[in-house]
Amino acid sequence: MKITVIAVGKIKERYFTGAIEEYAKRLSRFCRLDIVEVADEKTPDGAGAAQELKIREREGARILQKLPAGSYVIALAIDGKQPDSVELSRQMERWNVGGISHLTFLIGGSLGLSPEVLDRADERLSFSRMTFPHQLMRVILLEQIYRSYMIRSGAPYHK
Repeated sequence: MKITVIAVGKIKERYFTGAIEEYAKRLSRFCRLDIVEVADEKTPDGAGAAQELKIREREGARILQKLPAGSYVIALAIDGKQPDSVELSRQMERWNVGGISHLTFLIGGSLGLSPEVLDRADERLSFSRMTFPHQLMRVILLEQIYRSYMIRSGAPYHK
């Protein structure tokens, strides 16, 4: 399986970079992983709703340009399905068995994903109703993908 993660913004902290590199290395035995970063927009202090929407739309246009053709698109969104780790593992297996060979996960910037990106997604996934920094979300996503593979392989990692 091929997995692409398209994320808004660059990783600035070394501890996030290290964790991402570690999970990418672990995942290399299960899938081909590609992480694509798109530029984020600066959000001025006191930005209004209309200005925030424009920012999400500009970031969203960049995401949509990078979508791999034919991939199944999963947007990380607070209003998405909230599976536990075992359910996510089963869902990834169903996608694979169902003929989906390329998953693309989308992580928005600090303001989230644009309506256009959410509309384009085949599915929405939420890890919590809480808000996480988008840089940390990359680590959480990769860890859960890795955990899914470990669950499917029967490894003790999940315990």
